Amino acid sequence: MTKDTIIARCEANGLRMTEQRRVIARVLQGCTDHPDVEELYARASNVDAGISLATVYRTVKLFEEAGILERHEFGDGRARYEDAERDHHDHLIDIQSGEVIEFVDKEIEELQEKIAAKLGYSLRGHRLELYGVPKKKD
Repeated sequence: MTKDTIIARCEANGLRMTEQRRVIARVLQGCTDHPDVEELYARASNVDAGISLATVYRTVKLFEEAGILERHEFGDGRARYEDAERDHHDHLIDIQSGEVIEFVDKEIEELQEKIAAKLGYSLRGHRLELYGVPKKKD
């Protein structure tokens, strides 16, 4: 999964890590979903009731600017976040429920490489987001 903890990467980037930033980093480290700032605030304030929403906003912005977090816009008007060091995966977003499903597909990965090569490029990264609705069961 990740090479180091979020806290270790923050410290390696020279970020000053207050106790509240450490709480937020630990909460982020434990996330298996893609929380927005309000969800992070709710989780972090369960650990430390003294954390303010403004502190969470500032910390998330700082972590994003440092390349620690990756920001996603899944079309629901909320910026969501995940650890930038997670193993590569793509996303399928259920536009009815907002559920975000992570997946890896070898064929899609190979096709992207082929397309880049065909256009004269060496692929350095990509982000794939698919949007759909569940099929009706017959």
